[in-house]
Amino acid sequence: MNKPNESRGSAATGTAPGYRIAMILLGIAVTPVLLSSSSLGNQMSNGDLVKVVGIGSLILAILASITISVGEKARLPTYGIVKYPFGEKGAVAINVLLAISLFGWIAVTANMFGHSVADLLAQHGVNVPAPLLVAIGCVIFVASTAFGFEVLGKVAQFAVPVIALMLCYIVRVALTGQAPAVDMVTGMPMGVAVSTVVGTIVVLVATLPDFGSFTHNRKHAVGGALLAFLVAYPLLYWAGATPSVLTGKNSLLAAMAVFGATLPAALMLIFATVTGNAGNMFQGTLVTSTLITRFPKWQITVALGVLAAIVGSMNIMSWFIPFLLFLGIATPPVAGIYIADFVMYRRAGYDAAALAREPQVKFMTFVAWILGSLTGFATVRGMFTVTSIPSLDSILVACIGYMILSRIAPASGTVKPSGH
Repeated sequence: MNKPNESRGSAATGTAPGYRIAMILLGIAVTPVLLSSSSLGNQMSNGDLVKVVGIGSLILAILASITISVGEKARLPTYGIVKYPFGEKGAVAINVLLAISLFGWIAVTANMFGHSVADLLAQHGVNVPAPLLVAIGCVIFVASTAFGFEVLGKVAQFAVPVIALMLCYIVRVALTGQAPAVDMVTGMPMGVAVSTVVGTIVVLVATLPDFGSFTHNRKHAVGGALLAFLVAYPLLYWAGATPSVLTGKNSLLAAMAVFGATLPAALMLIFATVTGNAGNMFQGTLVTSTLITRFPKWQITVALGVLAAIVGSMNIMSWFIPFLLFLGIATPPVAGIYIADFVMYRRAGYDAAALAREPQVKFMTFVAWILGSLTGFATVRGMFTVTSIPSLDSILVACIGYMILSRIAPASGTVKPSGH
């Protein structure tokens, strides 16, 4: 699967159809969406929410169609693609960034699983230490991932429909139940709200080549991206936010407590953490395997599970999540750079021999990445605005920066590939 441009036929060996890719992506997206949609829903009216979710999902669908297509063309995961614009050794720094970010979310989600199950059992008079449940969760995550992409797809095929049914039930309870009248909220600015919808899952979109490399062909890759982000994602986001819109509460469990239906909400969150962390573990294994090449992937998955059980059991989430959000701003510019590199130099394919001919570290690419990241940090802090969506700003600046710097500064380490 690491050979460039292999299996260009209608259904490459060992690949998956678009709908299965979409289900895996939704399984990963559910947990962050349920967390973020509730906090957005309690600050908006239903009409504004629909508009914001629609705009954000359209932006994500366009970006996802591009990034997953790059992976399908290259038949390489994200870590293999970034070697071309950053250089073979330069890409190590980017892969460390991705590995830390993915491991962080694995640990956070494991922590969430353990505490959700502990709270659910406590409601029924059963007290189990949360660290033990975190460890049990990590065993489940590893089992869902260590046997490869095919098993990951089967987990998603089972779990995502269950989550969808639970979410439909929760929305029905919320829409038909009685809740105290909620004062009209002043609402957040439209740009900030759209940025929340986009930012919730933009790191996944930036690493979609991990999944694009497993699709049958371009049609299935784009179809999977559109099904996930243009159709299912907005429905998921709206459904997750609706109970908070009606109750004014800023979390799904708090909102459903108003309707006396915390059990289905808690069960859904538990299912969501399983599918989400199986996907995180799959991507974390892929990128970590490039940094630690001595061990087979299944052993890396097990090691990630053990580390996640240890870190996820600690009381570090209050500072760990802001750190991960910080990394989340630095990741989207990487997508802007490899998209620009693909459009300018790699449309004919990814030639592994070019990596040996070109500089091992392309310094001007790092300049473009730093410019994109700084733009993201500055727009998040409100220092200035470009599109009013910080992650999109950082992608655009990094993309344009790479296009310019790779043309005008070949002597500084960013050379034009042979033949261009």
